[in-house]
Amino acid sequence: MHWYSAAAFDPAIRGMQRNADSSQVLLSVGGMVGQEVNLDDFLTTLVDRVAATMEADRGTLYLLDPARQELFSRAAHLPEISQIRLKVGQGVAGHVAQTGASVRMPDDEVRFFADIDKMTGYRTTSMLAVPLRDRDNVLFGVVAVLNKRGADRFSVEDQKRLEELSAELSTALEATSLYQELQRAKEQPQAPVGYFFNRIIGETAPMKAIYKVIQKAAGTDATVLVRGESGCGKELIARAVHVNSPRREKPFVKVDCAALPPTLIENELFGHEKGAFTGADHRQEGKFEAAHGGTVFIDELGELPQSVQGKLLRVLQDREFERVGGNQTIRVDVRIVAATNRDLARMVHDGKFREDLYYRIKVVEVVLPPLRERGPEDIERLARHFIGQAAKRHRLPIVPRLSAGALERLQAYRWPGNVRELENCMESAVVLTEGEILADHLPLPMMDRISPTPVPQGPGRGIPVAVPISPDNLPAELLPLAEVEKRHILRVLDACKGNRTAAARSLQIGRNTLARKLKEYGFADEEGA
Repeated sequence: MHWYSAAAFDPAIRGMQRNADSSQVLLSVGGMVGQEVNLDDFLTTLVDRVAATMEADRGTLYLLDPARQELFSRAAHLPEISQIRLKVGQGVAGHVAQTGASVRMPDDEVRFFADIDKMTGYRTTSMLAVPLRDRDNVLFGVVAVLNKRGADRFSVEDQKRLEELSAELSTALEATSLYQELQRAKEQPQAPVGYFFNRIIGETAPMKAIYKVIQKAAGTDATVLVRGESGCGKELIARAVHVNSPRREKPFVKVDCAALPPTLIENELFGHEKGAFTGADHRQEGKFEAAHGGTVFIDELGELPQSVQGKLLRVLQDREFERVGGNQTIRVDVRIVAATNRDLARMVHDGKFREDLYYRIKVVEVVLPPLRERGPEDIERLARHFIGQAAKRHRLPIVPRLSAGALERLQAYRWPGNVRELENCMESAVVLTEGEILADHLPLPMMDRISPTPVPQGPGRGIPVAVPISPDNLPAELLPLAEVEKRHILRVLDACKGNRTAAARSLQIGRNTLARKLKEYGFADEEGA
């Protein structure tokens, strides 16, 4: 007796199974789309799931390099060679890219590119390839599966299933920074398509060096210290360490030391026992307990009170602590990533930061360069990425173009607020423009515009007069960074009518950080808001 499933006879049930297959593939990767994952790992996971769903021996994901009009494999079951590159129109995948139509081989009469099998030694007997299209129906890639298991060819039903899967995969890929990079390459053909971690943009040498450090550190439990100016993207790096580590399925818990009053930081990190202080009417777990098995990200580490530094040192050394008001030792399994824009070595020298904690926490150190040191290429990549993100967020039907004048203006600016300032700048420009972003759409201060500085002449002789240079009479483009930051902060504070809470929110820094900076500038610590 032979047993047959109802799906063998009912097309509706077969359709439900296809949808279930599609959903299962996306469910397995859906959580990765919005995270700082290694994009190659993400694409490989996609290909693995698609090949398994299609009962294929191998799978390949091709992306379209628009500048070179080539397909390149970035995720594939290719143990023999590192990458395949095909001209549009070449082979099965190239034919799909050229025509936009799916291909089943050997059923469809399409010239098979046999050179790949010669290079790999692999024998392809059947293949199914379908296009990847974005929401505007523009082709940006091809997904192919090879050699149907237990059959000599892929069926029409298989083709429908893979086409449904490709639509879902396209939606997932559009939500990553990889898609924005492919779009950027259309307008900047001189720079090749490049990417590494999702949501972290940059292909210059300093950033590539950082990617290597993240990749090595992520697989370990080593403590990581991320240093860099405000707005450089330190939290993105911290998240990349976590989501590319074996702890990725466990919590990532953030503590912002600059956003909390010093008296509450200890309680926030370690929790408290009932009755520990007035109002403590129940036991409260801290962030370390909440992150058990995962990662604790301590932002603005330089703001950590000295009274708490010893307790943090103990967690780093022994992974244990007591809650505030308690005597029971709590053991936790956590990884610690910290970030700061302060000079911790100077703080150690000045007696404001424990030396033993400093050396314990900088096991792996990542130093993020400020945006002005990353070069014009990264500024352009980031600007175009943020334009695409803002257009999608504000549901614009067309992504605005970046004019040459606007790009030149962006690349000439010093970016004291770094990547965060650029992101806000591009979002503002996207909202204000009507199709093309011009230099006048950029909400940048006038003080950085570079113009020739007249040289004072001696009376009647054309001899330059020696003018003493100080921060007060330096041309704007030559001001020290600290002075630029000071002027910007005071200008924002003035615009907020002295309200420090509103100013800190506008600057996207903690209120404690703003208060510290104002104190350094000689302003009294008096403001109620």
